[in-house]
Amino acid sequence: MGDRVLTVRAYLYLLVFGVGAGVLAIELAAARLLDPWFGNSQIVWAALISLVLACLALGAWIGGRVGDRSPSLLPLLAVVMVSGVATAVIPVMAQPVLQLAIRDLLELEAGLLLAAMLAVAILLTFPLVLLGAVTPWVVRIALSSVDTGGRTAGSLYAVGTVGSILGTLAPVLWLVPSYGTRRTFLLIGLWLVLLALCGSPWVARRQHATGLAGVLVMTALLGFDVLSGSTSIRPGPVAGSVPSRLLHEEESRYNYIAVREAGGERWLKLNEGNGIHSVWHPDRILSHGIWDYFLLAPWFSASPPDPATARVLVIGLAAGTVSSLWTDVYGPAPITGVELDPAILEVGREWFAMDRPNITAVAADGRQWLSRQDPSEVWDVVLVDAYRVPYIPFHLTTVEWFELVDEHLAANGVVAVNVGRTETDLSLVEAMVTTMSDVWPRVFVLEEPVPEGVLGNVLVIGMREQIGIEAFADNVTGLPEHLPGEFRAFAATAVAQVRVEIPDLAMKPWTDDKAPIERIVHRIVWNWLVTAGEPVPDAS
Repeated sequence: MGDRVLTVRAYLYLLVFGVGAGVLAIELAAARLLDPWFGNSQIVWAALISLVLACLALGAWIGGRVGDRSPSLLPLLAVVMVSGVATAVIPVMAQPVLQLAIRDLLELEAGLLLAAMLAVAILLTFPLVLLGAVTPWVVRIALSSVDTGGRTAGSLYAVGTVGSILGTLAPVLWLVPSYGTRRTFLLIGLWLVLLALCGSPWVARRQHATGLAGVLVMTALLGFDVLSGSTSIRPGPVAGSVPSRLLHEEESRYNYIAVREAGGERWLKLNEGNGIHSVWHPDRILSHGIWDYFLLAPWFSASPPDPATARVLVIGLAAGTVSSLWTDVYGPAPITGVELDPAILEVGREWFAMDRPNITAVAADGRQWLSRQDPSEVWDVVLVDAYRVPYIPFHLTTVEWFELVDEHLAANGVVAVNVGRTETDLSLVEAMVTTMSDVWPRVFVLEEPVPEGVLGNVLVIGMREQIGIEAFADNVTGLPEHLPGEFRAFAATAVAQVRVEIPDLAMKPWTDDKAPIERIVHRIVWNWLVTAGEPVPDAS
């Protein structure tokens, strides 16, 4: 009898460990499930974490009360098994639920938060409440004496927390990159069902039939998923969007990646798909987008380097639009491009012709990579294209970041930063002008014309040379004749879009300690949501 008690106790510890892992795995997988629809801003994370905690709190309250009334293993295992099946069907329910949330709530002022909370509540409440009930229920079953109650509860909660560590790491490092979000949920559900089955030797025989039914359900779900051959979590187009054809999609450690094509032009879209991160057209020299403006950067210098041989650094390479344009227009200059997500680099090579021998692509965080470079490594032109709203890494917006860039900038070098805006909201541009002016004595702004109701872009250009717009205009007028005529005509029109920018003295430069990027980005996105009237490229 003593051996049996010890064995049951060991299983209870395994149970809370496995449930702890399952809860955090569900939360991390849910974050990836929401990414293609809402992005991964702090608003979305706040909605996800708050709802998960609310579900666990409710589950703990229920589990404590039920455990007092029924301190037995049989109903507890049934709860774990049902939670596993409920977890496995989350991706099946996801698309209609998320479409409902997007359609009905994004029109409200707090739409992003409310839509994300509604989606999380519908998809996750049932399995997470059930899982939240497990640990207090197990504590009641394992409690053999009031004298050791604190030790028992503490040990069980400690083991559950250790399981949560596993549940945090497994989806990020293994499950999602290897199997995708849909199958990650299926595998988490299977884990919970098998965890419940492990306790079947200590319960009544009828539990075996219940366990068999759970396994059959899980097997059917897994089999259907495998036979369908799809791991897509966002297969359908968004109403009102420009029609496009999906060429490729995948989930990486960092992003949901989609390659779409319309009119012969390919787009790289990430996560919820509001922005286009790279474009490529096999028959065009220019992109007809903000990427073309980066090519003007060297001509802001009073003594511009030869663009065909200049050392160029691109932070935020994506699928290589800027580097490919530079090569096509100027020639094979030595270009180093840094991109956080290695999967995006592979997509660039496969779908965006980013295979030029002069382009060195590095998979790394831009700031971390640059901080590791020898002080002798200097670039003539530094192009920062890492600010696609709503994905703006704050550590690439601060004085400390731009000081690091300046350390690796040639004396006549130029820095160009792509900054998002709406037609009327230039707050992010103003913040970058103020911050960059703390590092460079001359800052220009080059505005890309955008239609009404469309998220637009501005290049903020910093340099050490204190020169005026006239030098840029003279350089453009004297562009070499061997450059493509289309580019020379484009550059001539851009002269009228440049202005010298004076920093707002009432605004403090952003620093590593304080860079309120989220507040400004949320306002930009909100202004766009309530004013946009034009169809946007397919965000699916």
